[in-house]
Amino acid sequence: MASTHHLGKIKMLSSKHFFLLPALLTLVAIILFPLLFTVRVSFSSWDVFQSGLDFIGGSNYVRVFEDERFWQSLQRLSLLSIISVSLQYTLGFALALAVWKQVRGGRLLRVLFLIPMMTTPVVMSVIWRTVFHESLGPVNDILSAFGVGPVPWLSSATGAFISVLIVEVWQWTPFMFLLLLAGLVSLPKEPYLAAAIDGAGTWRTFWQVTFPLMAPITIGALIIRLIEASKIMDTVYVLTSGGPGTATETSSYYIYIRGLRDFQIGYSAALSLVYLVIMIISLTIIAKLLLRTLVGKDE
Repeated sequence: MASTHHLGKIKMLSSKHFFLLPALLTLVAIILFPLLFTVRVSFSSWDVFQSGLDFIGGSNYVRVFEDERFWQSLQRLSLLSIISVSLQYTLGFALALAVWKQVRGGRLLRVLFLIPMMTTPVVMSVIWRTVFHESLGPVNDILSAFGVGPVPWLSSATGAFISVLIVEVWQWTPFMFLLLLAGLVSLPKEPYLAAAIDGAGTWRTFWQVTFPLMAPITIGALIIRLIEASKIMDTVYVLTSGGPGTATETSSYYIYIRGLRDFQIGYSAALSLVYLVIMIISLTIIAKLLLRTLVGKDE
């Protein structure tokens, strides 16, 4: 009787695993196989002149660590990501607080704030490229009315970097707003009642009640946006093409140039893997620092 019961449990477990098999195979097909194939390609000399997967050892990786242009693009990406995500968080939190307090027209504002996020990056970049045009763009027309300009938004290194930064902040602040607003709506009411009884003002309530309670959501929002910001490529491709020179060239765009423009497939695979490892390590460190600073946990 007991053996029959155990046999039935084994059959039930095996049937469950059988139904999970399609999802597991799909996961292997779309994640594990491309990753392993990229590792194999990174040890080959596959390029426009030689299409085979001849094994060349770690030559591509040695070349990566000697490639100053790649490391400069990584520094540029880090600076762009940190500044843009910080601005997105600050503006998103401010907008979320404004809507959370039920200001007049709050429902309409929620819809308007989400419009930039609904726009595809390529279309949005084309529009902003027109907006930042030095002679025909409306930005310089407005500045000229105040006696400023014309500003070389896309033809100078600083102007191009600021342009990319503005576009990133404009498009992804609504995403931060949405996450933080959802967190604010879910906060318990009791701490605010206690703060009101203690006579705490607006700023004191924010710093001692709202901000600490929002810490876990803040960490999640920042990490999600840092992951996405570290992959910026389409905005740079359409808006500046990495220029002028390499002033706005990010790591993703540089890997694209090496892989799909110069057809150095083996080398671009090595670049991608080094970039992936750096991003995993960096984001893990940032997440732990945020946990320790905002929540007081080391894990």
